[in-house]
Amino acid sequence: MLQNLETLAREAKSWPFEQARNLLAHVLKKRLTDSERDAAKLLIDAGKADEALATFEALRAPVVLETGYGPSGLPHMGTFGEVARTTMVRNAFRALTGDHWPTRLIAFSDDMDGLRKVPEGVPNPEMLTEDLHKPLTVVRDPFGTHDSFGAHNNARLRAFLDGFGFDYEFMSSTATYRSGRFDKTLRTLLERFDAVQAIMLPTLGEERRATYSPFLPVSPVSGHVLQVPTTGRDVEQGTITFDDPAAGQTTVPVTGGHVKLQWKPDWAMRWTALDVDYEMSGKDLIESVRESSKVCRALGGTPPEGFNYELFLDVEGKKISKSKGNGLTMEEWLRYGTPESLSWYMFQSPKSAKSLHFNVIPRAIDDYLAAIEAYKTQEPAKRIDNAVWSIHSGAPPTHTSPVSFSLLLNLVGVANASSKAQLWAYFAKYLPDATPQNEPLLDRLMGHALNYYEDFVKPAKSYRAPSEAEAKALLDLAARLKALPADTTDGELIQNEVYAVGKEHAFEPLRAWFGALYEVLLGASQGPRFGSFAAIYGLPQTVELIEAGARGDLAK
Repeated sequence: MLQNLETLAREAKSWPFEQARNLLAHVLKKRLTDSERDAAKLLIDAGKADEALATFEALRAPVVLETGYGPSGLPHMGTFGEVARTTMVRNAFRALTGDHWPTRLIAFSDDMDGLRKVPEGVPNPEMLTEDLHKPLTVVRDPFGTHDSFGAHNNARLRAFLDGFGFDYEFMSSTATYRSGRFDKTLRTLLERFDAVQAIMLPTLGEERRATYSPFLPVSPVSGHVLQVPTTGRDVEQGTITFDDPAAGQTTVPVTGGHVKLQWKPDWAMRWTALDVDYEMSGKDLIESVRESSKVCRALGGTPPEGFNYELFLDVEGKKISKSKGNGLTMEEWLRYGTPESLSWYMFQSPKSAKSLHFNVIPRAIDDYLAAIEAYKTQEPAKRIDNAVWSIHSGAPPTHTSPVSFSLLLNLVGVANASSKAQLWAYFAKYLPDATPQNEPLLDRLMGHALNYYEDFVKPAKSYRAPSEAEAKALLDLAARLKALPADTTDGELIQNEVYAVGKEHAFEPLRAWFGALYEVLLGASQGPRFGSFAAIYGLPQTVELIEAGARGDLAK
């Protein structure tokens, strides 16, 4: 699926391929000498990545991409966006290297972090209050379904990612610290403590500097993750000493899960210990990436190739905040739109701030459907830059919905439909062989359209009466459609009559005529291709609608 695309991938202009080429350059520089890198690059550019891997042992290890997640809450839009976009880069890299080079995508959960506050809307908040400051994987599960609150949210994360079909490896911070996987790097950090402090302290305020340590010990008595100064270090023994509020002066190993790190050193330590090659992050973390990269180098590691994406804005252009609830949740998007439309939205201009609000969903659905149709006739060089190539890992579906989402929305409104069955009845003549079984996407879109219309379109409907000139044009259109056979389902034939009326009545520009149709007949400022709408709705019903609009009845 992703093989034999090397030449196209080298020339592709879309951002996942730009990132893939950056990632390739990063890995070659990180793993090879200058002369080896030149030789490997020649082989890879010639479509012989398999030979490059066979020649240079350092290239055989998988390329590691990582995404991070804080499990103090449920997965959200940002979680989806980061994993979806990273997956797009991963697939572009696979195409660039002929799919010969193994890759891994780690979904890392920082579940050893201490619970700092009780989240809103969870049951048994008093239980969480009692467990504040303990690692999330020790905090009791207020839902009563898992061993801990961290385990509960990790399960939700994995179900969330699995539901979208992502290919990833889940990694728990707690399990990884306790397993010893981080021990070597943690001891290195202990040895280079002063170098790490020299990086971190200048970034902190005066009061914070006085108590800061990269190590957060877990109290053997209270179980709390402590933010306390490190008062002593024994590099030989691999231990730190600190004042435990519950036990006084205490010494613990930095290995085996007895401590975790402050988040920026922790990020750097993960990059080093897991040999991460790529991780993207939001624009708000640019400084954090810079500081963590310095710590990574101090630990002897190489910071990963990165990519800073812009954050989403609400409908008023303000930054989305989970605490304010001014954004759009995953559940809300999936009530009104398809997962593919969300992936489409995540693909578009990731370095530009975009509104993430209900009003973007219909356009995202229709743009996605249009891209699928365009893909069918595009040449290979255009196909690989089409968003649907990245959304579907190089294998977009060959069939999509026969009608647009905007048309369905208008059909729901005009037909006053409240169920899929009513909508399917309108398609009986237009698509006589169509069923929910052989047109599953159309069936799904009907459900989304019913939800979206009821919640957003219906409350905002605003019909207007036609002008005298518009009323004459509408009656002319009704007469022309009456002259056609009543069972006409040829949308193009109907559309030609619509155009003819607009020209005959000298609408200038012609789009003013279509604007009048939408505003007078549909109560909206824009709408679907009118011929297709009439073909599905039925010619006799459309004529009745037009005549009612011409009389001004719809605006009453």
